[in-house]
Amino acid sequence: MADERGAMSHTRAPLLCLMGPTASGKSSAAMALAKHLPIEIVSVDSAQVYRGMDIGTAKPTAAERAAVPHHLIDLIDPAESYSAARFAADADAAIADIRARDRVPVLVGGTMLYFKALREGLDDMPSSDLAIRAEIEREAAASGWAAMHRQLAEVDPQTAARLAPLDSQRISRALEVWRGSGRTLASLQRGRAARANDARSLVAIALEPSDRSELHSHIAMRFDTMLDAGFVDEVAGLHERGDLHERMASMRCVGYRQAWDFLEGRIDQSTMRESAIAATRQLAKRQLTWLRSTPDRLVIDSLADDAIGQVLKIALDSNLQSDGW
Repeated sequence: MADERGAMSHTRAPLLCLMGPTASGKSSAAMALAKHLPIEIVSVDSAQVYRGMDIGTAKPTAAERAAVPHHLIDLIDPAESYSAARFAADADAAIADIRARDRVPVLVGGTMLYFKALREGLDDMPSSDLAIRAEIEREAAASGWAAMHRQLAEVDPQTAARLAPLDSQRISRALEVWRGSGRTLASLQRGRAARANDARSLVAIALEPSDRSELHSHIAMRFDTMLDAGFVDEVAGLHERGDLHERMASMRCVGYRQAWDFLEGRIDQSTMRESAIAATRQLAKRQLTWLRSTPDRLVIDSLADDAIGQVLKIALDSNLQSDGW
């Protein structure tokens, strides 16, 4: 009976989410938490799911993974696809497993769509149709993505209005949904219902820098560290496999896309570095925009000297543990 009461209390414990833009110190904060709480980390990162993509995704080191169990890392080959829906299912399973072992799950990452999927659920989206996608890509190659954006605006003006004319990935998906199902992406998203899961409450901590230029400096330094660690060689190994191409989601990851262009001879190494850093800055900007729309998040200045201490205080005050711990 005590075990049953503990399990019920355990399920009701809040779920800690440690969010933030790239290079904001999320992983360091999570590792610091592990010194005070029996945590296991659930990665919320759409790039770290790929095996063999280690340096450019800033995966935790072997020592870090030995010290603190990490989940949802190295799940699939770069030739495979992964979705927000699969993440939500995998994360739910990992959370349940961690709690069943009387440990504390902490979700850590910067893929905001995954956080949203876990919190709100997903629409009943049609599965990918490779034939339709290939058709769209052929049309885009002939007429350009700006023309495809105009085409989307004719059938789904709401979705088109929030997408940049050259946002090829999202334009392609929106057109694919329309052509495959006859329904617009906007109408499917309006049908989203709130998740009715385990009465979960979230404690969302957002590490957000008070000085954008300082974050940019961290991004540049981190990419230079990746280059020194052999990032280009890592991508070269993927390039040499022969079964990967630049249109795959794995190879569109920030940094990998630019390194692939370098290996293909389209840009030089200096341009690759500049382009990758600029793309990472844009990623951080999008992440911060997502964060600002996150309800009830607790904002901590990631540049503050006591940022990790603030994270720890919130975590310890949030009753993340079951009554029996």
